[in-house]
Formats: sequence, C-alpha cells, structure tokens
Amino acid sequence: MRKAQVSIPVTEEQLEVTRKVVDTGRTVRVRKHVEEVSAIVREPVSLERVNIERVPIGRVVEEPPCVRTEGDVTVVPVVEERLVTRKELVLVEEIRLSRRREETQTQAEVPLLRERVVVERFDPDTNQWLPEAEPFDPPQE
Repeated sequence: MRKAQVSIPVTEEQLEVTRKVVDTGRTVRVRKHVEEVSAIVREPVSLERVNIERVPIGRVVEEPPCVRTEGDVTVVPVVEERLVTRKELVLVEEIRLSRRREETQTQAEVPLLRERVVVERFDPDTNQWLPEAEPFDPPQE
C-alpha cells in the first residue's frame, strides 16, 4: 500500500516600498542683494616736520666730517674746496635737522558692503511669491 503524499503550501508575504516625490506647492526661493552703508573712521594721523637751521662754521678741516647725530638733531656737514696757495678743506656750515612730531585726528567716510537675504515661498493659492518672516534683524551701526 502506498502512502498518500500530502502537500502543504508555504506562503510568505513580502513588502515592496517605493517613494514618490510630491510637489506640495510650498516652493522656497532665496534672493540676496548687497547694499552700501557708510561708516565713520577716526584714526590718529602723525605728521613729522623738519626744522632746518644753518650754522656758519668757516673752519679749515683735513677731511670731510661725517654726518652725525646730537641728541635728536642730525648734523649734515657742508664742505667746499677753496683755492689758496694750497688747497684746503673748509667746513662752511652745518645743516641741523630736528624732528617734531604732530598728531591730529582725521575723519573719513568709508563705504561698507552689507548683504541682505530675502527668503520667499511660492503660494499656489494666490500664485505669488510671499516673503518668509525674518527671525531677526541685525543691528544697524
């Protein structure tokens, strides 16, 4: 005698996930524009003036003296050759240069660039671009 074969079906459910992009009608647009603002700059400006004093000397020297500094004065010797029975070097004068520093305040208008951004959403009901509320407004200087 033959045994009867019994088939038992085995089933399994499977899941298939798909994605679809849907336009919600809430499109976002970002625009940026640059504006120029003026800023006042205050900076000290130094000006150095040189006082010139000519001091006659008229002394015969063997060789030209070097430029030297006496405190805050720079001494520049000036010599010339004079023809006499012999040639001699005469220190004719010294030019004394001293510096005096002056400081003044100056003011200037300087252009600065500042960017502003506008964020807008497209409203499908009105078919218009509407501005988004800005979270904050940066301080004006």
